[in-house]
Amino acid sequence: MEDIRNWIHTQLWYQVPISIAVIDREHHVVEANPHFAQNFGDWHGRYCHEVYKGLSERCENCAASKTFVDGLVRQREEQGIVREGKPSQYLVQMVPLIGQDGTIRYIIEMSTDITNTKLLEQEKFDAERLAAVGQTVAGLAHGVKNLLMGIDGGMYVLRSGLEKSDAGRILKGWEMLEQDIGRITEFVKEFLEFAKGRTAQVQLIDPNEPARQVVALFRETARLKGIEIQADLQDDIPEAFMDEDGIHTCLVNLVSNALDACEVSDRPNRHVVLSTSEQEGKLLYKVADDGAGMDYDIKRKVFSSFFSTKVTGKGTGLGLLTTRKIAQEHGGTVSFDSAEGAGSVFRLEFLRERLPKPNGDGQDRTEQE
Repeated sequence: MEDIRNWIHTQLWYQVPISIAVIDREHHVVEANPHFAQNFGDWHGRYCHEVYKGLSERCENCAASKTFVDGLVRQREEQGIVREGKPSQYLVQMVPLIGQDGTIRYIIEMSTDITNTKLLEQEKFDAERLAAVGQTVAGLAHGVKNLLMGIDGGMYVLRSGLEKSDAGRILKGWEMLEQDIGRITEFVKEFLEFAKGRTAQVQLIDPNEPARQVVALFRETARLKGIEIQADLQDDIPEAFMDEDGIHTCLVNLVSNALDACEVSDRPNRHVVLSTSEQEGKLLYKVADDGAGMDYDIKRKVFSSFFSTKVTGKGTGLGLLTTRKIAQEHGGTVSFDSAEGAGSVFRLEFLRERLPKPNGDGQDRTEQE
């Protein structure tokens, strides 16, 4: 046992495969193990932000400064620059060294390189997005094929009307052609927008704000349809890094679908409730309605094809696919429960630890009380 203790005291610092640095209250690196020097280069007499990231000024939202104040153990994902000048991502744990007088003179920072892990995560997200686009292309082809069959029908009616000099039949065939050509145009335009996407504008937002905006947006429409729309928002949700316009788009799609489902329901009193909550680091948006609901066949097709339950000319089937795409870009998921005649509940779930970060800024992942 004594040999083990001696090895821990004399060798662990030098052989442990993580970067360890000790910083003082002025943010100087005062000690570091060989693995830290191997990754980040010469540290002697330099500031931690200079060594880690090549910055001339202290990091914005510096976690070490917070730990010097409150003494909490912190864990964060950060982006830095290794000694070869290449960008890197690392998970850093900060542990305060508290003296006998209760003051914190130093912080030990232990950093693990997670660059390859993050690359694999990004590749996975990219593959999921490509799969969604590929799935949509297949559905688009199926939808256009059906419309082309409609055009063939319209052409037949028009041709037969011309042959018989039947003005009524000619007009009917022409209207069929106009309708189906218009639907193809709408399909193609919306698909191009879906495939092209938009650049996410990630910033620190109040997660409740897009929910408030969407409820206000649809309140009058719901009233005219005889549907009550409600907001049930948790008050104490902290701000989060999200694309506010993207989340707004998701909620617009879900609430619009919920109102349409209520509109075709036979129930006298119909409701749509948009709620928000957070529990154990998971943000949840929920849109519940007591509308028509979906049977097994419809539920099976919701995310698997270019599919819409709306009347001809009203829907393209891209709303939920767009919602899923935006959710995936936030590291989130879309799920739902529905029963025919009993309404539906759609959920957008986002783990805070997987939310995108603007300009690569690291955020606190955990804080130990």
